[in-house]
Amino acid sequence: MPSVSSFNWEQGCWSNPSESKPEIVLCVAGDWAPIRQFKPIIETAPAAVYGDLLSEIQSADLSIVNLEAPLSDRGAPAAKSGSVFKGEEKHIAGLTAVPFDVATLANNHVFDFGLDAFQDSLALLRKNHIRYTGAGLSEEDAARPLVMEIKGLQIGIVNFSEGEDLTAAKDGHPGVMGWDLGAVTQTIKTLKKSVDFVLAIGHCGIEYIPFPPPYVADAFKQAADAGADAVIGHHPHVPQGLSFHNNVPICHSLGNFVFYQETALKYRKLGYMVKIGIRKEALVSLELVPYRIGEKGLTALADSEAVEFFRKLKEISLPLEDPERFEATWHGFLHLTGANGFLEEITMILGKLKEDPQKGAAMFRNRLTTLQHYHHWKDLMTRIVDGTLEASPGWARELTREWLYTEVSSL
Repeated sequence: MPSVSSFNWEQGCWSNPSESKPEIVLCVAGDWAPIRQFKPIIETAPAAVYGDLLSEIQSADLSIVNLEAPLSDRGAPAAKSGSVFKGEEKHIAGLTAVPFDVATLANNHVFDFGLDAFQDSLALLRKNHIRYTGAGLSEEDAARPLVMEIKGLQIGIVNFSEGEDLTAAKDGHPGVMGWDLGAVTQTIKTLKKSVDFVLAIGHCGIEYIPFPPPYVADAFKQAADAGADAVIGHHPHVPQGLSFHNNVPICHSLGNFVFYQETALKYRKLGYMVKIGIRKEALVSLELVPYRIGEKGLTALADSEAVEFFRKLKEISLPLEDPERFEATWHGFLHLTGANGFLEEITMILGKLKEDPQKGAAMFRNRLTTLQHYHHWKDLMTRIVDGTLEASPGWARELTREWLYTEVSSL
């Protein structure tokens, strides 16, 4: 069965020696948005943005991507903590050029331009035969898993997120499937009784760091215990490690995909797709497909670049299997950001409150209501109070520093 020790870190793959070739292969990709440098490419030559990854995606029997922006020709930007993104209806060509089979919608940008733009996006996906899950016009709609039959196998997908900026569907209002782990795990348990393979996809965590926060790692383990056969995460915009929980593979963050960030920082320009091979009630293979993100699109890593990527991925994966070392990864992040980082963030938000009260209030509200900020601030303050903040191991701080600050030129 799969484990960190049986994973081939030189080639980024695992296969079950007791099973024959998979009956179907799923391909899961991360965040997709027709923004910045990728916007004109998607408008003029949509298939080109995928570069040599296109054939990798097309070779799968089911391809899944996280749609990180509404696709609509109307709507006004929401008042929210972070950036707002929106594509236009014509940008659907970027998805149909593959074509992707499924779009996950439980993320923090799908409602960036309001309900009309969200509804336009749903209609556009339906019109172009792209299935979706993770958000809806009611809590029931948002929480409904997607079930598809592929070559006689029933595949179920459960998609959830933190519901940042109070976007979780609740009390009859539209939204995403939010961070109700009881509901998420019950959905997985129920779904497992009627399908051959359950894929859980979560959009959550703290951006840009190499390790998931403890609350995310715990949630992904709960999804595995509930019956998920694989668990995939995105949102941090950098690649994070791979672990196995009771033989269930967990990829904590795929990193950016078709999501261009104007930065020279190395790990925001790297990501990986996951290809999952399955037979009825059996995981047969797992393959990670790493790539580089450039101004003209994506390029698969090859040879020495791929070897180095998997070496670093192994380095950030091994601590996930050891409770003491995993706790140290979170401690290292808290130590590195420290009280000064907290003070700078508070000062910035207070300044924004004076300059733009609506934006500042949205930022402060998000810090109070979203788990990533709650756990960061709570655990940081606790370690300051008990005097342990500056006692983190150096290796944990340095890996976090590397992920946050290393530039592409250092490759």
